[in-house]
Amino acid sequence: MKHDLDAVASIEPGIARALAAAGYPEPRIRPRGYGTLMRTIVGQQVSVAAAASMWRKFEAFAGEDLPPDKILAAEFDTLRACGLSRQKQGYMRSLCELVVSGELDFDGLPADDEEAIAQLTRIKGIGRWSAEIYLLFAEGRGDMWPAGDLAVQAGLHKILGLAARPSEKQTRELAEAWRPHRGAAAIFTWHCYNNPAL
Repeated sequence: MKHDLDAVASIEPGIARALAAAGYPEPRIRPRGYGTLMRTIVGQQVSVAAAASMWRKFEAFAGEDLPPDKILAAEFDTLRACGLSRQKQGYMRSLCELVVSGELDFDGLPADDEEAIAQLTRIKGIGRWSAEIYLLFAEGRGDMWPAGDLAVQAGLHKILGLAARPSEKQTRELAEAWRPHRGAAAIFTWHCYNNPAL
């Protein structure tokens, strides 16, 4: 990450200034595999505390390995007792069905980023942002740039001293010159978002 951030800083003076003030972020790594995406589904549109509570209950029911067959066989009320809404259960079942059928292989996702995103967004409830976050943190793909993330936009606004928070399209355009190092830049925008040093 240090190498990639240094490369972006050599192109973008705003990143260089922010890096001097805020320092390098800690690496963020998540386990590869469907369990990480399952956790993403649980955490969607709820607070961090609510997501943690649901996940504890869900893991207590399913077990740490989260066998997809067990989740597919679970009754609605069993998963409801874990705090999982009908919608979240639908998304989980979609993920489990793709894993069980072999249509989605987390060890064999395409090397091309856009193709990998297309594979992951076949899962109900997993949009482009969730797919990009997964590929960035679980696979360590160096050029992932989740331009739709509000904190990335706000961090960029702060780092580059822009007049307003950039739109998703503007955020994508602003980082075009940073290829193939945009993943490190994304992590850096989160690092800067609430950083008192800036």
